[in-house]
Amino acid sequence: MQAISPVRVSKDVVVGGPAPVLIMGPCVIESEKHALRMGRIVARQARAIGWPVVFKASFDKANRTSHTSFRGSGLEEGLRILALVKSDTGLPVTTDVHDAHQVAQVAEVVDLLQVPALLCRQTDLVEACARTGRAVSIKKGQFLAPWDCTSLVAKFRAVPTPRGAAEHRLILIERGTSFGYNTLVSDFRALPIMRALGVPVIFDGTHSVQAPGGNGTTSGGSGHFAPPLMRAALAVGCEGIFMETHDDPPHALSDGPNVVPTRELTALLKDLKAIHRAIGRPRPPAPRAY
Repeated sequence: MQAISPVRVSKDVVVGGPAPVLIMGPCVIESEKHALRMGRIVARQARAIGWPVVFKASFDKANRTSHTSFRGSGLEEGLRILALVKSDTGLPVTTDVHDAHQVAQVAEVVDLLQVPALLCRQTDLVEACARTGRAVSIKKGQFLAPWDCTSLVAKFRAVPTPRGAAEHRLILIERGTSFGYNTLVSDFRALPIMRALGVPVIFDGTHSVQAPGGNGTTSGGSGHFAPPLMRAALAVGCEGIFMETHDDPPHALSDGPNVVPTRELTALLKDLKAIHRAIGRPRPPAPRAY
């Protein structure tokens, strides 16, 4: 079992520091106006709870169920809007990248690069992210066992440390495991197993309740289960919580069934803070001989 190496995302955000980190925002950039509104909501919630927060939104949802679904604003416009949210709120920002050729350009704007779950084994993409020197989060694929993350970590760390960077900065994100058709389940053994690799682990509560393709041409989900899963994850032990949130879920352009409505954020964050205050962040259990 390795000690967890904290990852600095920005001046004020350290994953693996004293307080859990929240990664929050809408699934996709719907418009400049909406992104700014959501950024301000996230910033206000961050001040209220006193935890470090990273704003999240995707410039392109490249893995939508249907070709007719809304994908986002695109790379150029998306980065412009993310930079605007960052400037307006003072929050660090993150977004996902889907191709190695996007990485360098995206890294110029965002503080945390995200490798999507379905692309977590794409060697060129992972290596391109590692070469930037930016903090990087890799989502564990729905098709992987938690111990398979050993290879993801090794692949990332095998890239030479970029010039000027003291060390690689890697975070793993757990987002559930495929369990039959259109269903994901959360096995909370994954959290201590992944943390034992020596990297901070964040639990993605909203994507863990997704039903991929469950509504035919769109993904479904059971967003009402996301809050209890987040509370459980913090009790089991992790370095932060990933949650997508929206001010009008029925009209969200992506993943509306899974998000936490903004009106419910205050109560949920109070619960999470109470759990953290009560138990702290448990250490991964050491392997036991029977």
